[in-house]
Amino acid sequence: MNTLDADIADERLRRLAELAWDARERAFVFGPTKVGCAVLADNGQMFFGCNVEHKFRSHDVHAEVNAITSMVAAGSRKLTMIVIVAEREQFTPCGACMDWILQFCEDCVVAFQSTKGGLFFQLRARELMPHYPR
Repeated sequence: MNTLDADIADERLRRLAELAWDARERAFVFGPTKVGCAVLADNGQMFFGCNVEHKFRSHDVHAEVNAITSMVAAGSRKLTMIVIVAEREQFTPCGACMDWILQFCEDCVVAFQSTKGGLFFQLRARELMPHYPR
């Protein structure tokens, strides 16, 4: 990746993080962890979501699923970047969310941010799930 590409990727990460933090503010939770997520579709559109917990818990909607299904509802079928935010250290998407991520990307950037405006922790999707079937 050249410097220009890196600058564009960094700007997209920052914009996705802003959307994710804004979405996180609207999370509906019973527990302590509000999560926000934003995805970048291959057509350049950005979509976002937050976690919505249900009193029976088996019906919870995770922020990643919320953002990805919003992307699909708008007509996109491929994501290239996803940013997840929560005020937690060392977090990654759960296995179910990784299933959703990998269904809509081959090996996209998965980034995390634990403080608004803080550093990003980035991996490729395949680094998080190296043995996932292709």
